[in-house]
Amino acid sequence: MFDVHSHFVPEGVLAWLKDNASRVNATWEQRAVGKEPFLTINQKWSFELKQAFYQADVYLEDQRKAGVAHTIVSPIPQLFLYDFPVELTVELSDLYNHELVAWTKANSDKLSGLATLPLNDPDAAARLLDEAMSNGLKGAIIGPGHQGVPLSDDHFAPLWEVANDKRAIIFIHPLLNEDPRIQRKMMPNLIGVPWETTICGLDLLLGGILDKYPKAKILLAHGGGFLPYQVGRLNQGYQMWPAVKSSLNDTPETYLKRFWYDNVLWHEDALGYLQKLVGTDRVLPGSDYPFDLKTWPPAPTSEASCRAFLGL
Repeated sequence: MFDVHSHFVPEGVLAWLKDNASRVNATWEQRAVGKEPFLTINQKWSFELKQAFYQADVYLEDQRKAGVAHTIVSPIPQLFLYDFPVELTVELSDLYNHELVAWTKANSDKLSGLATLPLNDPDAAARLLDEAMSNGLKGAIIGPGHQGVPLSDDHFAPLWEVANDKRAIIFIHPLLNEDPRIQRKMMPNLIGVPWETTICGLDLLLGGILDKYPKAKILLAHGGGFLPYQVGRLNQGYQMWPAVKSSLNDTPETYLKRFWYDNVLWHEDALGYLQKLVGTDRVLPGSDYPFDLKTWPPAPTSEASCRAFLGL
């Protein structure tokens, strides 16, 4: 069994975080008996920092017990640090990537890794992606844009050019939606997270990224958000509106089959629909381990598809 959506914080990154807590406004708070401390970066997106996030032996043992033979390990989105000065983002990204290179090389039969990149500086992001892949990582995990600039914007062209040249996996992982209407009852995570993926995926589709950079392997988290489930509306807009049709070489439904998706959906019928729409080879097993909202163990899919995606 494979897992394409999993997160880890290497010890070196955690040590950096403690040493630089004031620079990134990091706080640890004990919120409940029997729970690990909750980590918050810059007053956003608190989460319980379980041992599985940073203790390699715990992480690997959990994979073994669950029957996961190979995992793609990603940095946590809380440490993307896009809202900080570029120098700080680059500093942590570089450290995080080197830590993951060392860990995945030491466990190459069980682990592959994705880099984190400073989207607040696309040229630096392109450089770090090239370096990370030269060192053995498979691509990168990135957010859905930066400061309102979508990933299809020419601003990010340097990054996409390297991703295309290197045949990189680009894992689009959403950040919490800050719409004031949904800042209650866990709605930023329940609906805001898949909504951010929906916006980003449609932007990439309509923005021509799939045509401009066809060798980049774009993986959408959480089953593609809400995007695949509005395919009828997208197709109808394509038929009705020249502004939509003129930017595409085929129907939106056809383009949806060119993304990859994890299967973190928690619902058999929803997963079955996605597989029918885009093909079982485009839907890969994921878990979002070790966050609370995870599918554990991941629902298995075709091992051959996973190996092809990873280039194994």
